[in-house]
Amino acid sequence: MPTPTAATQLLRTRIGKVCVAITGTTAVEMIEKASTVVKETPFLEFRLDYLDKPLNAIPKLKQFFADNTAATGIATCRREENGGKFTGTLAAEMEILCKAAVSGFHIVDVELESAEALKKGELQKLRDTGVALIISHHDFTATKDLDKIYERMAPFQPDLYKIVPTAKNLSDNVTLMRFMERMRDEANIIGICMGDAGIISRVLGLRAGSAFTFAAATPGEETGPGQIAARTLIETYRIDQVDAATKVYGVAGNPIRSSLSPIMMNTAFRRETVNAVYLALQTAKVSDLLKLVQEMPIQGLSVTMPHKQEIMAHLEKTDPLSAKIGACNTVLRAQDGKLYGFNTDVAGIIGPLEKRMSLRGAKALVLGAGGAARAAVFGLRDKGADVFILNRTADTAQKLARQSGSKTIKKEAVAKTEFDVIINATPIGMAGQKAAPLLEGKDLNTKLVFDLVYNPLETPLIRLARQQSIPFITGVEMFVQQGARQFEIWTGKPAPEEEMLRVVIHSLRQQAEAAASESSQEPDKTAGTKRKKAS
Repeated sequence: MPTPTAATQLLRTRIGKVCVAITGTTAVEMIEKASTVVKETPFLEFRLDYLDKPLNAIPKLKQFFADNTAATGIATCRREENGGKFTGTLAAEMEILCKAAVSGFHIVDVELESAEALKKGELQKLRDTGVALIISHHDFTATKDLDKIYERMAPFQPDLYKIVPTAKNLSDNVTLMRFMERMRDEANIIGICMGDAGIISRVLGLRAGSAFTFAAATPGEETGPGQIAARTLIETYRIDQVDAATKVYGVAGNPIRSSLSPIMMNTAFRRETVNAVYLALQTAKVSDLLKLVQEMPIQGLSVTMPHKQEIMAHLEKTDPLSAKIGACNTVLRAQDGKLYGFNTDVAGIIGPLEKRMSLRGAKALVLGAGGAARAAVFGLRDKGADVFILNRTADTAQKLARQSGSKTIKKEAVAKTEFDVIINATPIGMAGQKAAPLLEGKDLNTKLVFDLVYNPLETPLIRLARQQSIPFITGVEMFVQQGARQFEIWTGKPAPEEEMLRVVIHSLRQQAEAAASESSQEPDKTAGTKRKKAS
């Protein structure tokens, strides 16, 4: 390993595991945010390229470091062509970074492209100020040859190499982490994959050898695609405690961004002192998921849309329920390394219903014919209910009806038929889904409505039921029930159901409040031009 510079040795005593990116269009705005963050996380990156006048802001930032001697600061002024916001010349970028270097900043970040374009000796002027140097490279399209990027950086002998590709699939995280593991003794590398599929590298990168990771100051202030808020990284993912013994679990599906499984399961792990972390695994392909499971290795999975049926073919064995339904939502890696499947969706659906009604002989309408619908249909039939299926694709509904001994029903017949319960097992009404509802108010000829969608708390279907004074069950009850059973399968411990329910409801209420606040500010947003986000 190269001999550490004085700057590098000093840094090792100062930097933490999480560096929080601070943005703002004025120095006052930046300092206000930094002053709040520094109390909890003293390692900060100031994105000078976000400022309208970076040079004018530096004296104020110098004062911030004089007032906050425990703070460690990175100065970044990324040019537009390299994914930043700075529209000035290379010479202007270097002037800003040199001024920052003598104004209290401890580290400066220079893009690889800028370093390569500088004349010989110009980078040395920056280093002569005594700051540590990061040479960074961002690829906003893919994860390519990381060794080649490192070879381009090496001649500049930076104190830290920042290599940030984009994860197009889950396996790209493995590529980056294997690279960092190989280079651990060679150089100080900061490695992160951008994008929704890159969350693995943001949480587990430290374990693979990343010098630190980056986080947003608050949700909505991300400086790169897929960046996580600092509080979420520290409190939900407990990044400070992730070590070689930490078991990794995750929820796999597409889309996965709005899933509350990570906050629910990580809360349960923390409450029961289980050394484990639970991640959102965004993937469109089961083959990509399986590669990650083998490479990581992943100890257990929650499987959601659209993979519940396809995953079945890749499991060593499943419980009789999963085999009967043809869909699995829970995977456990046994000590022999083989994957075993279970279905906890049925318990999540039947449990809440049996608290409210007898299912033997009950007349039930199930909307949908996918994995969740199959769990509902087979679970209800097993309890002796008379089940009707309504699905946009009639063939899929007829197949499920034949397999389960149920009946299909046409949309126009629903309003004329009395049901004991109507269950929505489609994603219609889910946050981010645009599909039109299957039923209207006049169709709710039922004693009870159960919507398996849990986000938002009040779905369009639940709102219809409320308006007509029909009793209802929200998807939160099903979500927590099935999650609690998964926790027990994986850990062998009783699940802290009350705590799991509390954190899910709290998160959903926060989201609803944020959405309401955002919609109330809509006219203000259109008045000004919105600055685009960049890493």
